[in-house]
Order: sequence, then structure tokens, then C-alpha cells
Amino acid sequence: MLAELTVSLWRGGKDGRYATYSVPRRESQTVLDVVTFVQRHIDPTLSYRFACRVGVCGSCAMTVNGRPRWTCRTHVAKVAGGGRLEIGPLENLPVIKDLATDMEPFFEKWQKAQGVFAPAKTRHDEIEQIRPDSPPRRAVDAAIECINCGVCYAACDTVRWNQDYFGPAALTVKPGATVTFENHDGMAHNVVGVGGLFRSKALDTDDKFSFVFDKPGTFKYFCSIHTHMVGTIEVK
Repeated sequence: MLAELTVSLWRGGKDGRYATYSVPRRESQTVLDVVTFVQRHIDPTLSYRFACRVGVCGSCAMTVNGRPRWTCRTHVAKVAGGGRLEIGPLENLPVIKDLATDMEPFFEKWQKAQGVFAPAKTRHDEIEQIRPDSPPRRAVDAAIECINCGVCYAACDTVRWNQDYFGPAALTVKPGATVTFENHDGMAHNVVGVGGLFRSKALDTDDKFSFVFDKPGTFKYFCSIHTHMVGTIEVK
């Protein structure tokens, strides 16, 4: 194992640049550990976000070697080829300073996409008894556990070309279109259609899964390995 990592971090705002640092290489080291080391031991003016450190809050998302990732869940051993890392702010969002971005455009589009539950009853009706282990209730998990980290939005090329596009929360295709899911993460994921319409195998980094949506409708999907990761395909 190399004794040191060569780490390039984005410094400044939109017109900033990458600055290079040497960081000690350690066992079970995450990308967030690397950024924190620079801030605590080399340059305390470095700006970035983090909170839980265990993949729950999503606030530590950054661009790592060109791909958006949760830095707390991304291990250096999986992404630092040749002992080098390039870490920048999330794409498709305004840069406030260094690795911190303004999430307001993402949240505004999330609200406009209207991915909300519309109840059929009012507070005056009798409360419905729902078993937490029932299949319909378990299927709902895929739609309510998104943590709004913005990683899918940052990875979306359509948003890059069209700032008015809502992002992956409202992906729309025509009947007969083939949608390809590609894993850009450092850990395995899969793609499962709510209701069992499709299901991929576990996808390692750079693996792909394609499915043809030949009928109109709204199709929700999720990763059964990490159930907070969800999405919707609108076919019309």
C-alpha cells in the first residue's frame, strides 16, 4: 500500500481551481476521511459538508474522480488508482465555495416534480390499519426513503444540457424506449421495478442493465440493496 495519497481538491467558487495535497494513506480510509484530514491538518479554510458519516444524510456527496458519490461510503482503496484522487463539488449545481454547492435548484425542482403521496381520505376518516410487513406497505419503502442527496441530479447529463429539466426524479421517455441503468458507484447496486416488472442482478461498478418500456404508464424502481435509492420512469 502506498504511504501517501496525492489529492486534488477544488478550491474557490465557479472560477476556482484544483489544489494538490499529500495525505497519509490508511486502512479502511474513506474519501470523506481524506477531505477531513486536509481541513483539520493542512488547510482549515477548506469548505465542505458532512453530518452522519454513515450514508444516511447524503450531505457529504461530492464528485470523486469525475463521478458523484457519497464520500462517507466510498473507500479510497476502490477509487484511488495509482494513489491519486480528484475531488470536486457536485456538478449541475452552483458552487458556493470549494466542495460546498447550493442545493436550492435541486430542491426547487424536486418540489415541482410533485413526487408526493396524495391521500384518498381525510383526517376525519377512521384510521386505516396497515401491517408494516404487508407487500403493499413494503413496496412503499422504495418511494419514501430517498434522502435527497442530489447524486442522481449531479450525474444527469440532461440537466447539464437543459437547466429547466427536473432531473432523474421525473425521467420521461416514449413507449418502446430502452432505458439503461449504469452503476457509477464504488459499491454494488441493483435495479428493481416496484411490482416486479423488472429486476437486475447485482451490478458492480460500471455494470449496466437495460429494460424496454413498451407500454405507457408510471414505473417506480429502487435498489433493493440500498432501498433509499429510488426513481421513476414516466412512459408517455
